[in-house]
Amino acid sequence: TASESRIRDADMAQEMVQFTRNQILSQAGTAMLAQANQASQGVLSLLR
Repeated sequence: TASESRIRDADMAQEMVQFTRNQILSQAGTAMLAQANQASQGVLSLLR
């Protein structure tokens, strides 16, 4: 029925929102780790 289709469409839209949000969080986490790694490498090079 039309109402079931609308519910499925809404669920799909919600899943895509969650998926995109999780991708952004994952990429931000990876970028933060890379930045932290780079900072620690800078400290090590200063100590040498």
